[in-house]
Parts: sequence; C-alpha cells; structure tokens
Amino acid sequence: MTFIGIDHGTTGIRFALKERDKVLTFELERAAAAAMSEDEILASIEDEFGIQREAIDLVALTYSMGDGFSLIKDVRKLEGRGLKSIEGAGKKTGGGTRVFDAIRYSSIPAIAIPGLHTESKVDPRMKVFSHLTSPEKLGIAYHIRCLGYQDFVVSDISSNTVTLAVAEGKVIGAIDACIFAPGIHHGPLDLQAIRDVDSGKQTANQAFIEAGVLKKTPYKDREELLNAAKKGENPALLALDAIALFAAMEIASMQLLLKDYGTIGEIFLAGSVAEVEYVQKKISAHLGQECLSLGKWHAAIGCAEIARDVFAGKKEILGVDVDYP
Repeated sequence: MTFIGIDHGTTGIRFALKERDKVLTFELERAAAAAMSEDEILASIEDEFGIQREAIDLVALTYSMGDGFSLIKDVRKLEGRGLKSIEGAGKKTGGGTRVFDAIRYSSIPAIAIPGLHTESKVDPRMKVFSHLTSPEKLGIAYHIRCLGYQDFVVSDISSNTVTLAVAEGKVIGAIDACIFAPGIHHGPLDLQAIRDVDSGKQTANQAFIEAGVLKKTPYKDREELLNAAKKGENPALLALDAIALFAAMEIASMQLLLKDYGTIGEIFLAGSVAEVEYVQKKISAHLGQECLSLGKWHAAIGCAEIARDVFAGKKEILGVDVDYP
C-alpha cells in the first residue's frame, strides 16, 4: 500500500511517501513548481519516488490556509480549493496552486486536510480568532500522535511560528503566525506596522511577511542569518534569541490551555529554525522542560500517515471528522 502526504510550506512544497516502514521524501521550491505543468509535477512524483501514479492508494493534500472547510474530505468535493478567499497572510507564487490542481485533476485518489478556524471543533475560547492554523500543522501533530503521544504542544518555527495544543489525541487550540510569536520572515503587526498600513505605505499582508526577526538584522534571508549564527555573529544570535523567547512564551500559553484539560503535555519543536541546537537549548531553558525536536519533513510524513489511516477507514483525525470515501 502506497500513501503520499503533501506539505504546502512557506518556502517549498514537500512530499513524503509511506509504504509500511519505508519513508521517502523530496521537495519542490514553490517558484519551480509554479513553472511546471501539471503533468510535469505528476511525473516528478513518479520519478522521485520510483512509482507509477496508478499505484498510489491515497494522497493527503494541504493547501494554503484551508479555511473554507472543516472536514477531511475528497479533494474533488471541495468548493474551489477549500479557501474562503485567496487573499490572506502570506506570499503567493502559484506553486502550491499548481500542485493542488495537478492532484485534483489527476486520477489519483486524494483527500484534502482543512486548517483550523472558527468552524472547527476546538476549545471555543480559541475562536476569538478567525483562523488558528493552516492544514500542514495537523500533519505534524498527527505524526507526533503516531509516535504514541496523546498530550503535547508542538511549535513549528521557520519563516513563521505556529503552535498547537493536543489533549487526549485531539487538537484543542492553536496560535497562528499573524497573532503572536515571530518567525524569520513573518510575524504579527505591531503599532508601527498598523500606522504604515493605515497611511497606505504598505498593505497588511506586506507588513505581515516583513514582520519577522530578519528585519532587525543586516542579513538578506534565513540561510544567511543561520550561517551567521553558526559563526557567532551577534545580530544573528540576537535574532535567534528573540525567536526562542517568543516561541517559548507561545508554548507556555498553550500549556496554560492544556492545564484546563488536566495536563501540560510534552513539548515538540518542528521546522527549520527548530532544528538549530542553539534555539532548542534556549527554548528548553526558558520553559524549564526538555523539548523534543522534529525535522522539516514531519508535516508531509504526518499527512501520509493521515492518508494511510483514512484509507483504512478511520473517521476522525485529531478530533477532525473524516468524510471519505
């Protein structure tokens, strides 16, 4: 049996294949995917994984914010691409759209995973915000669930920072990238950003994608910042210190929610910045609790595990109902 998970990430689209204990992965840059035809995308999946598309039993697909639906369902039953609007927080390249349409218009069986929002089954207090997290974060959480954990907080730290809380195997809440902790590129709008938006200097989305810690450094991108941190350069270390502090605060806030469910849970870190040992140690020190680190592939792997279990007949994933087949 062959299952594929697709993580529509900020910087790239990651694919994971799962066949029993075998796991394979590969990534397409979003700009590269945007330049490919739908058939070229399907051919790249076949070539990278050494399979024919007819052999794929089920794909679990994520796309953008996933805020237009709340059930895991057949991708061909979605209205549009499962979004309330194409506008929102994040950079648009067209790569994710091309991958989504390649799968949807193929003959490959596929399900779409929703994000968490006001129509989702989460702690009702969290619904003060319209959107909590995009769907690939459910892939990360489900992978942790498959590792045997029932109660945990997972913070995905990369271009932006998003943190989820899971109690008794169900997601009860999350804090989205535009609300609290900054990442490398993205973050919440502060007072000056609000003034700039109101004065017409930039749009709210432009403010969001430039509100990460990178703006306070002399570096041009994440790779340059992380390389500078390895060399011990002070601006880079200060940027990572800020990420670690705010991520720890966000994790602690989710643990506060978990206390209402009788636990504080384990702590997991995911994403490219969370792979940096310096950041891991800082967050663990802030919280006084050891954090377990995951790599950047675990969202796609978790989506493949969702595909596997939905194919086997599971009707609920992390508290999200399944409408398939």
